[in-house]
Amino acid sequence: MSSTMGFDRLSADADIESLEAPESIEELSQLVRRELELLGEDPQRQGLLKTPERVALSLAWLTRGYEQDVRKVIGDAVFEETHENMVMVRDIELYSLCEHHMLPFYGKAHVAYIPNGRIVGLSKLPRIVDVFAQRLQVQERLTDQIAEAICEILDPLGVGVVIEAFHLCMMMRGVQKQNSKTITSALRGVFRDDAMTRDEFLRLAHGG
Repeated sequence: MSSTMGFDRLSADADIESLEAPESIEELSQLVRRELELLGEDPQRQGLLKTPERVALSLAWLTRGYEQDVRKVIGDAVFEETHENMVMVRDIELYSLCEHHMLPFYGKAHVAYIPNGRIVGLSKLPRIVDVFAQRLQVQERLTDQIAEAICEILDPLGVGVVIEAFHLCMMMRGVQKQNSKTITSALRGVFRDDAMTRDEFLRLAHGG
């Protein structure tokens, strides 16, 4: 979605259902209305009158990562620092939409890096996760994109990302396995090349 959807102006605390829809979202609302008809529903009945607009607004909100640039999200929160040990933020909640069925997947990301003269504000690591999670995704690509973004911004000695997620496309349909968790990892630099660093990261990521 382009910024013409109008959601680059919203804060994370906005109640999207209370907002007036941008004019450009009307086309998406019409598509949702037609979808309801194809499902055998009556979009004119009272409970569904505002559903097309609500769905369109929700989709725009859930995919607002397309309008965000990682470097702008980070801003000036990169600092010169001689710290040479691992920095990790664990259990970063994430919510995304599977690009195959447009059903949600959700879970946690564990992100770590070893500085190479620069560090980033800790709150920015979850924001990097959100930039890429708030798009149509597959978990494998999401994991790689987070790692690559940190590499590009900080040029660290290494980066490690692990994502653990539950996929509703597996839970609600298809194989219908409610307890299956998907785990993906992306390792860069010393996290990939040095066994001790890799083992420390994986142990910490899993609560060791």
